[in-house]
Amino acid sequence: MRLHRLDITAFGPFGGSQTVDFDALSAAGLFLLHGPTGAGKTSVLDGVCYALYGAVPGARQSGQGLTLRSDHATPATRTSVTLELTVAGRRLEITRQPPWERPKKRGSGSTLDKAQSWLREYDGTAGSWKDLSRSHQEIGEEITQLLGMSREQFCQVVLLPQGDFARFLRADAEARGKLLGRLFDTHRFAEVEKRLAERRRTAEAQVREGDAALLADAHRMQQAAGDAMELPELAPGEPGLAEAVLSAAAVARATAREELTIAHCGLAAAESRQAAAERHLADVRELDRLQRRFAQARERAALLEERADGYHQAQARMERARKAEAVAPALELREAAEAEHRRAAAAEARARGLLPETFAEAGAAGLASAARRFAEELGGLDSARRAEQRLAQLVAERADLEHEERSDEDVLQEAETWLAGWEESRAGIQQGVESAQEAATRAEQLAVQREPARKRLAAARQRDEFARDTDDAQRQVIEATERALKARAEWLEVKEQRLNGIAAELAAQLTEGAPCAVCGATEHPAPARKVAGHIDRETEESALAASQRADEQRAEAERRLAFVQRALAAAQGEAGDTSTEELAVQVEELEREYTQARSLASALHTATEQLRQAERERERRLTAQREAAVRTASRGARRDALDRERTALEAELAEARGDAGSVAVRAAQLERQAALLTDAADTARVAEDTAQRLKDADARLADAAFRAGFDTPGAAAAALLDDAAHRDLQHRLDAWQAEEAAVRAVLAETDTADAARQPDADVTGAERAAADAAGRVREAASARDAAARRCAELDRLSARAAGGLRRLAPLREEYDRVARLSALAAGTSADNERKMRLESYVLAARLEQVAAAATVRLQRMSSGRYTLVHSDNRSGRGRSGLGLHVVDAWTGRERDTSTLSGGETFFASLALALGLADVVTDEAGGVRLDTLFIDEGFGSLDDQTLDEVLDVLDALRERDRSVGIVSHVADLRRRIHAQLEVVKGRSGSVLRQRGGG
Repeated sequence: MRLHRLDITAFGPFGGSQTVDFDALSAAGLFLLHGPTGAGKTSVLDGVCYALYGAVPGARQSGQGLTLRSDHATPATRTSVTLELTVAGRRLEITRQPPWERPKKRGSGSTLDKAQSWLREYDGTAGSWKDLSRSHQEIGEEITQLLGMSREQFCQVVLLPQGDFARFLRADAEARGKLLGRLFDTHRFAEVEKRLAERRRTAEAQVREGDAALLADAHRMQQAAGDAMELPELAPGEPGLAEAVLSAAAVARATAREELTIAHCGLAAAESRQAAAERHLADVRELDRLQRRFAQARERAALLEERADGYHQAQARMERARKAEAVAPALELREAAEAEHRRAAAAEARARGLLPETFAEAGAAGLASAARRFAEELGGLDSARRAEQRLAQLVAERADLEHEERSDEDVLQEAETWLAGWEESRAGIQQGVESAQEAATRAEQLAVQREPARKRLAAARQRDEFARDTDDAQRQVIEATERALKARAEWLEVKEQRLNGIAAELAAQLTEGAPCAVCGATEHPAPARKVAGHIDRETEESALAASQRADEQRAEAERRLAFVQRALAAAQGEAGDTSTEELAVQVEELEREYTQARSLASALHTATEQLRQAERERERRLTAQREAAVRTASRGARRDALDRERTALEAELAEARGDAGSVAVRAAQLERQAALLTDAADTARVAEDTAQRLKDADARLADAAFRAGFDTPGAAAAALLDDAAHRDLQHRLDAWQAEEAAVRAVLAETDTADAARQPDADVTGAERAAADAAGRVREAASARDAAARRCAELDRLSARAAGGLRRLAPLREEYDRVARLSALAAGTSADNERKMRLESYVLAARLEQVAAAATVRLQRMSSGRYTLVHSDNRSGRGRSGLGLHVVDAWTGRERDTSTLSGGETFFASLALALGLADVVTDEAGGVRLDTLFIDEGFGSLDDQTLDEVLDVLDALRERDRSVGIVSHVADLRRRIHAQLEVVKGRSGSVLRQRGGG
C-alpha cells in the first residue's frame, strides 16, 4: 500500500482545505511530520485512517463523526477527507464526508445532512477516474479486503504508536495476549476452546441424563421386585453404573419367574377345592327347596278346606245370574220405551203451552189444519214486502237529492266570492317574489366583495404587529452583536495569555524519570513555573463556551429579524397603504349590507311556493264551479219521477198491512202462528206413538220372566250381574279350582315326599364353606396376577434400560473424546505439560515470529547488544507461552524487557513495531506496506543511538518504503530534509511541505 495524496477540509484543527503530497515526501524515503503541541500532527494520521475506515483511532472516535468537524470552519464549509492511494496494484481515490449539521436554506434553525462516501478507481487505459461505489458498507468491505487488515491492525502496523509498544514490552502475559489477539485475530481459536467446552458440557449433560434415566428405571424395577433387588450405590456419570443395574435386574427377573410358577400351582389347588364346595352347596339348596315346597302345599290344602262353604255359595249365585241373562233383553227394551215416552210427553206439553187457549183441546189433525191456513195467508204478503222496501229506497233517494242541492249552492257561492279577489291577491304575491330575487342577487355580489376585504383587514393587522416586532428584533440584534464581539475578544485574550504560559502548564505534568511529552527527555533540570494570574485550560474553555453562546444568540437574533422583515413585507404587499381603521369600517359596512340582503333573499322560496299554491287553488275552484252547475241542471227531472213512484206504492201498502203497523209486522205474526201450530201437531203424534210402544214392551217382559223361572220381572232383574261383578265372581271360582289342582299335584310328587321325610337341610353351613373356598381362589389368583405383573414389568423395564444403554453408548464415546480435547485446549489436561491454552499457543507462535523479526532491527539499533527472545515460561498464575525477554550481549544474561531504560525501551519498541508490521503484513496475505508512520519517542535517544535508529529506518528504503516520523525534536529537523510542518493559529492550523522530490 502506497499513499499518494491527502486532501482534508474542515477536519480537526484545520479550518480550511489542506493538501499533503505523499509522493513528494516519499521520494526521500524518510520524512518528518512536526509542529508544536496541539497543532494537529496526529490529525493528519487521523485523516488517513478516517478515509480508509470511516473512523479515527481509539478514543478519538466518538459520536457519529460530528466531533471530527473543525471548530474553526465556516458554517457553509462541509468537512471532507479525500485520500489517493495504490493498493494491490490498483490506484484508488476515497472521499468521506461525516454527518454535517448546517443552517437551513429556508427559515431558521439547522438540519443534519447524512454522511457520504465515494470510491473511485483510476483507469490507466482511458486516462480517467471511474466510480465504483457510494455505499459506506461496500467501500468498507472493499478496503478491508484489499488491505487484509482491520482498523485496529492498521493503526498498530502503519501508524506505529510507540507508547503502545512500550507498554507492550512492560505488560504481563494477559495484556500481551489481548493486544496480540486483536492484531492477529485469534478470536477463532478462543471460539474453538469455547465450542469444545460447550460440547463437553452438552455431552456430559446428555450422559448424566441417560444415567439418571437408567437409575430411575432401576428404582422402578426395585419397586416392582420388592426386596428381591438391591441397587448399586453409584451416582449418574460414575463408571460401572450400567453393568451393576443390568446384573441386579437379571437376578430380580429370575426370582420373579420362580414366584410366578409357585402362584400358578396354588391357584389350581384352590380352584379344585372351590368346585367341590359349589357342588355340595347346590345339593343342599335343592333339598331345602323340596322340603319347603311340601310344607307350603300342606298349608294351602288346609286353607282350601276352610273356604269350601264360600265356594259353594258363589257357584249358586253364578247359576241364578246365568238364568237372568235370558230376561235381560226384554228388561232393556221396556226401559228404553219408558224413557222415550217420557221425553215425548214433555215435548207435547211445552208446545201446547205456547198456543192460544182456543187450541188447548185440539188433536194432532186439528193443529195441522190450522197451521196450513196461516201459511196460505203468509204467502200472499210477498208482493207487499217488496213494495215496502222500494218505498224506503225512494225516501232515501229524495233526501240525498235535497242534500246535494244545498251543497252545490254553497260551492257556487264560495267560488264566486274567492274568484272575485283573485287578481289583487296574485299581484301582491308576485311583487314579493320579485323583491326576494333582487335581494338574492345583491347578496351574491356582496359575498364576492366580503372575503377580499376580510383578508386585507387581517393583513393590515399583521402589518402593524410585524412593524412593532421588527423594531424589537433590530434592537435585539444590535445588543447580541455587541455581546458576541465582547465575548470573542475576551476569549482571544484569555487564550493568548494561556499560550504564553503553556510551558508552565506542561511542566506541571512532568514526573522525575518519565520522558517529557514534548522532547522525550527523562531529565528536567529547569521546568517552567506558573506566575501569578496563570490562565489554565478550564478558564480558556469557559471563555470559549461563553463566546460560542454569544455567537449562537447573535445568529438566533439575526434569523428572527430576517423572519420578521419577510413577514412584514408580505403583509404590506397584501394590505396596501390603507389604515387598519378604514379597512375595519369598510368590512363592517359590507357585513351589515350582506346580512340585510341575506335576510330578504331568504323569503324567495316561500314567496314562489305561495304563488304556485294560489294558482293551483284558482284552477280547483273553477272546476268545482262548473261541475256544480251541471249537477243542478239534471237534478229537477229526477226529483219528479221519484215523487210519482212514491204515491203509487203508498196506496198499495195501505191495503196490504191492515191493522198492523207495516207489512213486515203482519208477515212476522202469521209466520210465528204457523210455526207454533206445526210444532204442536208433530209433538202430539210422537207422544201417541211412544205410549203404544211402552204397552207392548210390558207384555213381552212378563212373558220372558215366567219362562226363565222367575215369579216376577223384578226378581229376574235382581238376579242379574253387571260385567264387573260377573268377572269378579268367575275369577274367584277359577282361582279356587286352580289352587286345589296345584296342591293335589305337589302332594303327589315322589321326590318332594322323599325330601320331606329327610332331616332339615343346612344351607347356611354349605354357603359358608363355598364362600371360604371362593375367597381362597381369589387370594391365589391375586397372588398369581401380581407375580405375572411383576415379571412383565421387570421384563419391560429391563428391555427399556438395555435400549437406553445402546443409545447412550455413542454419546458416552463422544463425551470421552470431547472431554479429552476440551481439557487439552483449555490447558487443564495432564497431557498439556505447560498448561498452555490453544489461543495462547497460537499467540506464542506469532510472538516468536515477531521477536525474530524485531531482533534483526534491534541489533542494528543497539550496535549488536540486545536480542529479543520469546519465553514459554509461566509467570505466576498468568498465561504461559507469552513471555518476552531481552538478551544483553555485554553481560550474557537474559532479563525481562521491563528492565530497559527509557531510550532502550524506545528503540526496542520501535524494533518490535517494525517486526510486528512485517508479521502482520505477511499474515494479511502479503500486502506490501510502502508507507509507515512512527509517532514520537525520539527525544529519549542520544546522538549515537539516534543515528543508528535513523540508519535502520533509512534502510527501509531498500524495500522501497517511505517512513514518516511524527516528532517535534529539533535535531530531527536538521537530519531529515523532507518535512511536513503543522502550523497552528487562531483561525486554525495549516500544513507546510518542504524538501522531498
